[in-house]
Amino acid sequence: MDTILKATDLRKNYLKKRALNGVNIELKKGKILGLLGPNGSGKTTFIKIAAGILRSTSGEILIDGQAPGVYTKSIVSYLPDVNYLFKWMRIKDAVDFFNDFYSDFSVEKSKSLLEFMKLNEDDKITSLSKGMLEKLNLALVLSREAKLYIFDEPLGGVDPATRDIIIDAIIKNCNEDTSMIITTHLVRDIERLFDDVAFIFDGEIIIKGDAEELRTKSGKSIDELFREAYQNV
Repeated sequence: MDTILKATDLRKNYLKKRALNGVNIELKKGKILGLLGPNGSGKTTFIKIAAGILRSTSGEILIDGQAPGVYTKSIVSYLPDVNYLFKWMRIKDAVDFFNDFYSDFSVEKSKSLLEFMKLNEDDKITSLSKGMLEKLNLALVLSREAKLYIFDEPLGGVDPATRDIIIDAIIKNCNEDTSMIITTHLVRDIERLFDDVAFIFDGEIIIKGDAEELRTKSGKSIDELFREAYQNV
């Protein structure tokens, strides 16, 4: 099976902080990786490097065999943990914006996802609740025909019912040709999606492996392993 992402000894230093300290992660095509850790552990820094938004200090990261750049941005669909849509927009304007910006964007797929999310394309962005906004952003990101989807805390701050809809939308769009990285600290709600997991703390990977093998070996759920790993944090 081919590798879609490989990070080797990846490091990122800021002026007064080391955000990543020798991270090694490999993701096979068609797999979903849960990148798990508390706030400030290095999750967002890692995926911003993978998405081509930040540059690493040292080490290497390859997406589909290439360093982050024009090509990798064309095959990576990234959902940040903050809203990035303009306040003047209606939902249909956001769809048009994505369609103009990304050559792999499918308007047909977006309409299907908006219907699934129960979102009205005439609604203003400013009128949406946090949960509705999360669903919209996810629908836009999933409407691209990308090779790698990266979701940064897609369940953050939304109610349980909305979480279920978001998880169902992700499941609906999983196939053998797409890979995903999902960062979260709400492990219980979403762990059933993960093929592989990597626990990160203070910029270092402390546990990683096949999710089912970790469950079998430990006799615990990924959520239980997560709570155990970070109980003193």
